Amino acid sequence: MSNSTIRRAWSDPYRRRWVLWGILAVSFLLVNVYRLSTAVLAGDLMDALGTTGAQLGTLHAMFFLVYALLQIPTGVLVDRIGPRMTAASGGAVMNVGAIWFALADTYVSALGGRFLVGLGGSVIFVSLLGFCANWYRVDEFGTMNGISFGVSGVGGILATTPLAVAVSLAGWRTVLLGLAGFGLAMSALVVLLVRDSAEHAGLEPIEDTPEQSRPSVGEIRTYLGRILADRWIWVAAVMLYCVGGINLTLLGLWGIPYVVQVYGVSVTTASTITLLGGIGTVIGPPAFGWVTDRIGRRSEFILASTVGYTIAVGTIALLGDPPLVVVGAAFFLVGALFGAVVLTYPMVRERFDERASGIALGTINGAAFFGAASFPTLMGWVLDVYWTGELLDGVRVYTMAGYRVAFAIGTLAGVVALVCAVRIHRTA
Repeated sequence: MSNSTIRRAWSDPYRRRWVLWGILAVSFLLVNVYRLSTAVLAGDLMDALGTTGAQLGTLHAMFFLVYALLQIPTGVLVDRIGPRMTAASGGAVMNVGAIWFALADTYVSALGGRFLVGLGGSVIFVSLLGFCANWYRVDEFGTMNGISFGVSGVGGILATTPLAVAVSLAGWRTVLLGLAGFGLAMSALVVLLVRDSAEHAGLEPIEDTPEQSRPSVGEIRTYLGRILADRWIWVAAVMLYCVGGINLTLLGLWGIPYVVQVYGVSVTTASTITLLGGIGTVIGPPAFGWVTDRIGRRSEFILASTVGYTIAVGTIALLGDPPLVVVGAAFFLVGALFGAVVLTYPMVRERFDERASGIALGTINGAAFFGAASFPTLMGWVLDVYWTGELLDGVRVYTMAGYRVAFAIGTLAGVVALVCAVRIHRTA
């Protein structure tokens, strides 16, 4: 490609926005590798740090707890200082935390590193959506929301078999240090190349995406009050808490130990099964976003997806050890159907003032991560009750009954989500 062709592409806002989105998307991809890596690393972490199931659940959940707590502040930052600097700062903190975690030799130290990873990673997704709100039209936002969520699926895939293979070859500490170095380089690229809007990049504005002035502190208080007083927001938040929390817990922590211990396979083989959940997350959100942008209906898809999700998780809870193909299909559906549940994000954007989009998206995004912060520890406590007293390579061995109870918790969460989806559909 000639220099003149590159310059023409760079001066075209409709082409440049994809390059800039890609840079931010890579940073978000790393967020998902880090947050889901504990499933593959579960055995290594239990062995290196001497943790129980509940402690491992808490270590995994530390990321999600701080992530969830910071979603509303993140929305304020994105609206006040812009997606670019918010994402770059968060990326730097996240990858410094990954270095700390990789060098930790005690459980408390590992908690500190995981805290920093969650602290930095917490701002990147809302920054990515804030960027999309400024560079893409309203009727493109559902598609971009889905594609952006699809990136999390790619991260989920990388955090399964590819990560397991890399860890088996180089060791978990070396792999995390390598990822952190790459992540710091990406944060530098965000500062150097990404701009908050076409106007900030010195380009013609994108059609139907006029640049919004930054809201004042008083306006932020007003917007936040309206958002938190909206009952619809709370119903959607409970649904995301249930489905998002279980999704991230199964695919990010307990899915791999379940397959390893119930079916007697290696971590690499088990990670291949849970990889199907990542594939589902890659396919589902973009597909649902694209379709619903064109037909202008979303609530029907949300309702149907919560039915399918509850059946998928409930099948494993009921049978305990169904054929692995059934487990793989259930994990795929858990990932893919989450793509319909997150249609609440474009619905939220359409519900509130454009200038409050960061706060609104941050508020709703936090709900799923509160679920991801609470369900891992809850399931870890349940599994510890069913500990056989045996250790295999330093890892606690749990009974099938324990895993069935854990999946029953996920099924109950699905029922609650279904009730919320019915309410959303009736009020759509």
